[in-house]
Amino acid sequence: MTADVSAADAPAPIPGAAELFALDPALAHLNHGSYGAVPIPVREAQEVFRAEQEADPDGFFLALPERVAAARTAIAPVLGADPAGLALLSNVTEAVAVALDSVPFQPGDEILVTDHGYGVVTRAAERRAAECGATVRVARLALDEADPARAVLDAVTERTRVALLDRITSPTAREIATPALLRALAERGVLTMVDAAHAPGMLAPDPEVGWPDFWFGNLHKWAFAPRPTAVLAVSEAWRERVRPLTYSWEHERGFPSNVEWRGTADYTGWLAAPAALRVLDELGVERVREHNARLAAHGQHLLTELAGLPPLPGSDRLAMRAVRLPAGVAEDEAGVRALMGAVRDELGARVAVRPWAGGGVLRISAQVYNRAEEYEKLAAGLAGLLRSPGRPRSA
Repeated sequence: MTADVSAADAPAPIPGAAELFALDPALAHLNHGSYGAVPIPVREAQEVFRAEQEADPDGFFLALPERVAAARTAIAPVLGADPAGLALLSNVTEAVAVALDSVPFQPGDEILVTDHGYGVVTRAAERRAAECGATVRVARLALDEADPARAVLDAVTERTRVALLDRITSPTAREIATPALLRALAERGVLTMVDAAHAPGMLAPDPEVGWPDFWFGNLHKWAFAPRPTAVLAVSEAWRERVRPLTYSWEHERGFPSNVEWRGTADYTGWLAAPAALRVLDELGVERVREHNARLAAHGQHLLTELAGLPPLPGSDRLAMRAVRLPAGVAEDEAGVRALMGAVRDELGARVAVRPWAGGGVLRISAQVYNRAEEYEKLAAGLAGLLRSPGRPRSA
């Protein structure tokens, strides 16, 4: 993977890549990390499955378990996962609920999270802990934390039962749950759950899928699959103990079928996920990863140079980067909504903003449909927007 880039080192566009998407050209879509974008050929593949479903609903649903299994088998090698330990689910939010519900917590047990984690995932941990008499322990990481792994390990106690950690943090675009950290936690007897929402498609497969007890990621972000499509990878020791959220006719078959089936839901996105991976492969997976990582780094540099926003630490292989906003800006949800609305209305761009004490965090993403000039326009316009007397502020 490429090293970090200089100010002028924006990658050249990948020929034909932008034309694969039907995004509104009036907006700069710099927030791929939140909801993704589905390429036109993948949408067409999903429509074929939907038409087949409506032409013969009985036949479609009778054959569906085997077709879902075939899709799962096609997806597993791309993630470096064991097909027998991989299930398809709707999203990471659902997967974390399955994982937490499968562990028999005792009163006094601790679930370790970080303050950079995705809010809904942390709330799921809090809910599960409250049900069992366990507690949630938060490892607090400074925004400029140089060694997040050490901060996580320092927060482990003799009561830590599970560490629920991000592979790539959503608000701050940091790598946390590396294979090395997961090994260190396992050596301490801590079960590990990895929120890899942003990993599939962005990161090349590495031993990460095999190290944690539970690993879950979205395919509808960086792997181009239709929404909602996600995966849950479970280590062999836990597969027979997984508890599905709903009971189904597939229950007796065990994992992974027992967590996948939910009656007359829309499974067409899952069936189209292999088509999404083919699109990524046709573009050149490594070329896409390098393009996106370089473009995200270039965008962060522009935000620092033109808008004067301090960069947060990042990884040179990630397609997301973050900067710190001034004090008083986006420190609460009202401030976040105000700033995101102003960026959309005045600068014609979509970005992600997260609240943070002392000044919120603005995150940009980079995908093959983005261009360097979109980040330059954002950075130049943001400088004026934040300097204006009526700049969006927290309440």
